[in-house]
Amino acid sequence: MTGKQILARLGQALLVLLITYTVAFFLLSALPSDAVQSRFGDPALGLSQAEIDEIRDSMGIDKPLWVQFFTSLGGFLVGEFGNSTESGAPVATLIADALPHTLALATSAIVVSVIVALLVAFAATLPGLGWIGSFFRGLPSLLVSLPGFWVGILLIQVFSFQLGWVRVIEPGSIEGLILPTLTLAVPISAPLTQVLIRSIEQTQGQPFVNAVRARGASEAWIFWRNVLRNSLLPALTMAGLLFGELVGGAVVTETVFGRAGLGQMTAQAVANRDTPVLMAVVVIAAAAYVIINLVVDLLYPVLDVRLRGQKAPARVAGRKTYV
Repeated sequence: MTGKQILARLGQALLVLLITYTVAFFLLSALPSDAVQSRFGDPALGLSQAEIDEIRDSMGIDKPLWVQFFTSLGGFLVGEFGNSTESGAPVATLIADALPHTLALATSAIVVSVIVALLVAFAATLPGLGWIGSFFRGLPSLLVSLPGFWVGILLIQVFSFQLGWVRVIEPGSIEGLILPTLTLAVPISAPLTQVLIRSIEQTQGQPFVNAVRARGASEAWIFWRNVLRNSLLPALTMAGLLFGELVGGAVVTETVFGRAGLGQMTAQAVANRDTPVLMAVVVIAAAAYVIINLVVDLLYPVLDVRLRGQKAPARVAGRKTYV
């Protein structure tokens, strides 16, 4: 990928972030009541309407919508996300506290998913396994149908309550990652495995694979040294999309396990109508998708020498074509 192409991709990324921010801002602004009214409008708090209006004025919520939009956008451009209407704390501080926990969970989950996908794809495409290969070929369809919250509850019931192997109440830093990681890895490894199996089957039919096999190489050698590398591009694209989804969408898993992170913070912000926090989470989720996809594009020429010096591959339905 040339420098001009990288700049074009960066421009596209900024445009995506701007559109995402704009849509999220106006959708949240269209809700029937603002966060201040939702937070302080309870008669039990004893605040008069004049006091509530003063709070709204201090937060700039009473200004025209277009003024709020550009003021908020300018703050986001310099890393100033405003203050939470629920706690009053700076949103940037809340994000800084929660993001490392979510990144640790997402990273561990995607690593486990990749390992599972590689092993299952190897077993499913290895010749001569018969019904065992058929079992592994059908396994992703089962895994992708399992709801994440159900997997999490099942893992807690079996490994915590029945076997007592993993604590869910006050676990250690590593111990607290085990069950949430498995909960996320089970469903996301399924589409990754499906894409990898299809790509491996296509690669196995290429003439160079038959030539290596004719030289007497074992099937395991052919898979790990020849087939896999030439099958990774569609799986790499899928892994990047899944990682971006994990960073921005671990709401259910973090809620089930009571983990601090962006997911739990998002659930609380939705319940409390905490608009500044929701805006920050939306932008971070969009940024994760954009950055991961840019990194995937930059890795394409590293994995496939045929792409070096050529235009970037256009990704369509998990398969590569050239433009």
